[in-house]
Amino acid sequence: MEPIIRVENVSFSYKINEKTTVSVLKGVSFSIFPGEYVAIIGHNGSGKSTLSKHLNGLLTPESGDVWVHGINTKEDSKKLAIRKAVGMVFQHPDNQIVATIVEEDVAFGLENIGVPRDEMRKRIDDSLAAVNMSEFKNRPPHHLSGGQKQRVAIAGVLAMQPDCIVFDESTSMLDSFGKEEVLQVMREMNRQGMTIITVTHRMSEAADADRIIVVEDGKIVRDGTPREIFKHRKELEELQLDVPAVSQMAEHIHNQFADFSKELIHEDELITEIENYNKAKAEEVR
Repeated sequence: MEPIIRVENVSFSYKINEKTTVSVLKGVSFSIFPGEYVAIIGHNGSGKSTLSKHLNGLLTPESGDVWVHGINTKEDSKKLAIRKAVGMVFQHPDNQIVATIVEEDVAFGLENIGVPRDEMRKRIDDSLAAVNMSEFKNRPPHHLSGGQKQRVAIAGVLAMQPDCIVFDESTSMLDSFGKEEVLQVMREMNRQGMTIITVTHRMSEAADADRIIVVEDGKIVRDGTPREIFKHRKELEELQLDVPAVSQMAEHIHNQFADFSKELIHEDELITEIENYNKAKAEEVR
């Protein structure tokens, strides 16, 4: 299977002034394959957001290459094709919403690439339905909650029919209800085959992914399944990261009762383990 995105030995620096540059990415390499749900994690300043902006050509490498469907992101003439293939949803939905009516905002990108009117209408309706915002299509975006605004931003990206969507800290400014709204949309899109990349510092969100890439000081230090990554709690703590609250609770119970599993990362797993543990102990008493 060919990757959607291939990152090859990418390095990147920001220029602070005439004499000073800061190296942010240092020889990063990995691939993203169709249908994957990948979380990129790291503490603030680790380079994860800079990395995310390389995935659809918003930034281009100082050295190394990023390929999207075999197109090098350094090819300026192919930027539109790259950004149609890999959409991005940012941290602040207000910065991504440009129109005064929801459906007009979703139409904005389609108008810019000349999508025919009938096709545009269908894409607008389909993308708003996909994020459960159809009933709000004639509302002004400033009347919506944070989570609803972010779903409108997602609809605008979906309307472009990308193969992959990158969420760059897209839930960090939302309350708990808004976060769950957006996470549900991400999960459902992935179930339907959309490739999802989420950049986050929230371990409970990363636990939903199929794969986690850990970034530290501009380098990839681990790449594996959530269960593999969260086994290394001490290492994560040294990287100023943590493990999901469920994992912490499971480990605490394991320290009290050695036969209770500590390899848990999801709430439903913890509930099932507690139920099974209690049943086993009840049968022992009998």
